[in-house]
Amino acid sequence: MTKQHLAGKTVLVTAAGQGIGRATAELFASEGATVSATDINAELLDSVAGCRTYLLDVRNPVEIPAAISEAGPVDILFNCAGCVHSGTILECDESAWNFSIDTNATGMYRLIRAALPGMRERGRGSIINMSSVAGSINGVPNRFVYGRN
Repeated sequence: MTKQHLAGKTVLVTAAGQGIGRATAELFASEGATVSATDINAELLDSVAGCRTYLLDVRNPVEIPAAISEAGPVDILFNCAGCVHSGTILECDESAWNFSIDTNATGMYRLIRAALPGMRERGRGSIINMSSVAGSINGVPNRFVYGRN
């Protein structure tokens, strides 16, 4: 039996279709939160348990304010969207670079900017930015755009 630690809280989770994002969204829901589970892939969202699901491309600046509005007053923002392109700097073209930066960094920035005013207005809120162990080590082979090597 859950203790409903998050009853009455509204949560928005990005990349909730699989992996850490999905596990987090479902855990928050099991603890009583109203969870908006978002992802770029509709098929992955179909089976997320206990959450409202929405398509969201964190690279699209128009979609982000709409997602925050749809979720309602967000108490917890869990930024989990990320991508890992394979290859060295010589194999990473500008398109792959831009996709990674837009997803891994700019998406978080935009979501925080959209959610933070409401949190400040209510005097509370939590923002959790998920990242990778690749950010704390030097030289992940063939992951130039994702880590530093």
